[in-house]
Amino acid sequence: MPESKLKSLRVAVLADSDTRWKWGALTAARIADAAGPEGFLLRGRATPTARQLEEVGVRAAALREVTAGGFLRAMGEEEYDVLVLALVGGGVQAVLHGLRHAWQGRARRPVVVTGYVGVVYEKLADGLLLRHGADVVLANSRQDAERFRAVYEGVGADARGVVECALPFLGGAAREPADEVRTVVFAVQPSVPERRADRLYLLRRAAEHARLHPGREVLIKLRSRPGEHTTHIEEHPYQKLARTLDLPANCRLAYGHMGEILDSADLLVTVSSTAALEALHRGVPTAVLTDLGIREALGNHAFLGSGCLTSWDALDEGRLPVADTEWTARQGVTSDQPYERAFDAARARVAELAARTGLPPLAPYYTLATAPGYLPGILARHRLAPDGSPLPGAADGDRAPGPLRQVVRQAARGAYRHGVQRVAPVIRRMGEL
Repeated sequence: MPESKLKSLRVAVLADSDTRWKWGALTAARIADAAGPEGFLLRGRATPTARQLEEVGVRAAALREVTAGGFLRAMGEEEYDVLVLALVGGGVQAVLHGLRHAWQGRARRPVVVTGYVGVVYEKLADGLLLRHGADVVLANSRQDAERFRAVYEGVGADARGVVECALPFLGGAAREPADEVRTVVFAVQPSVPERRADRLYLLRRAAEHARLHPGREVLIKLRSRPGEHTTHIEEHPYQKLARTLDLPANCRLAYGHMGEILDSADLLVTVSSTAALEALHRGVPTAVLTDLGIREALGNHAFLGSGCLTSWDALDEGRLPVADTEWTARQGVTSDQPYERAFDAARARVAELAARTGLPPLAPYYTLATAPGYLPGILARHRLAPDGSPLPGAADGDRAPGPLRQVVRQAARGAYRHGVQRVAPVIRRMGEL
C-alpha cells in the first residue's frame, strides 16, 4: 500500500489516561494520517475528564468509554485498518491476548501499534515484554530502538516489530536563545518525587527562585486539577502543598497545554518529565534537577550525558545548562533531519502491513507456556480468562450509566483518591513509629 493510501485507513485508538490519549491520537496522525481517529477510553481510575481531554487538544472522530471486554466486543464487530494501543504494559498485554481470541478465524485484522508515551527509565524488560506481540512497537529514539531490540533478542523473541520514530508531540518552532530569562516553567510530575518533604522542597525552591529574580515569572505547571486522575495518583498534590507556602506574586500554579506554555518559556525546570524533551526540541534551555540526587527512582539518570543536569543553586546564580547535541540527537530531538522524517519508517511499515491480504495471529511472547505464573493474573485484572476470552459479564459495564451509577462511580473514584492521598500516608507514618 503506497503511503498516499494511508489517508483512507480507518484508525482506532484505545487509551487509559489523558497523556496516553494524547500520545495515541497524535501517533495515529503521524503514522496513518488519522487527524481525527476513533477513540476508546479504557475505564479505570485514570480515565480522563472532559477538561483533561480538552487541555490535551487532540480531537477524535468519535470517543467512548469502555471496559476491556466492551472494547474487545467492538473490535469483533467493527472493521478497522490500524489500532493504536496507548496503555500501560499490563493493559497492552491483556488486550493483545483478548484481540487474538476475538479475531480467531478472521481473514483480515487491523495492524496493531503500541509504544511508550515518554522517557523509558524504569522496568525496561518488564514493560517491553508486556508490549511484545503488537505488529509495531514504536521506539521514540535511536537509543530506545537499540535497547528494545536487545531485550527482545535476549529472550529469543521476534524483534522485527521495533520501529524507530520520535515522540509525536515534539512540535513547535525552534527558539533562538533569549537575551534574558523572563518565564521559568517548573514541570512537576504526579509520582516523582514521592515523599511529601521532597515535593515541598522543590516547591519552596521554585518560590525562592522567584523571590531572587523578581523580573521573572515562575510557573508551576501542573498535570491535573484537584479531583482529576492521571496515570499516577498523587499522594501529595502540589496544589495542596502550595497552600502551606506564601508564594510570591511572580510565582503561580499553571494549567494548560504544555506546548502552548513552552511557546513563552525561556527556561524549563523538571526532575525528569518528558516535558524536558519537548523543551529541548524547541531549543528552550532545560534544567534536570540534581537536588534530590541522580537516582533511578527519580528517572533523572536517563539524562546522564545530556548536559542538562543541574541544581536550583546554579539556576539561582544565573547559570543555564547547555544541552549536548549528540545526546539530544540519540534521543530523537533536534536531530540532523527534519522532525517529520522521523516517522517515515513507521509510516512505511504500517502502510506495508495494512496492504497485506491477511496478517498472522497476534503472537505475544508471554503465553501460558512461557509465563504461566504471571500472565493469568494480568488477564484477570481486565476480566479476561487465561485464553484471552472475556469472563462472564466482562462487557456489562459498558452500558450507558444511569444517574445512580454515575454517582456511585464518582464516589468510588473519590474514595480511592482519598485512600491514596489521606489514609495511606497516615498508615505509612504509623508504621514508621
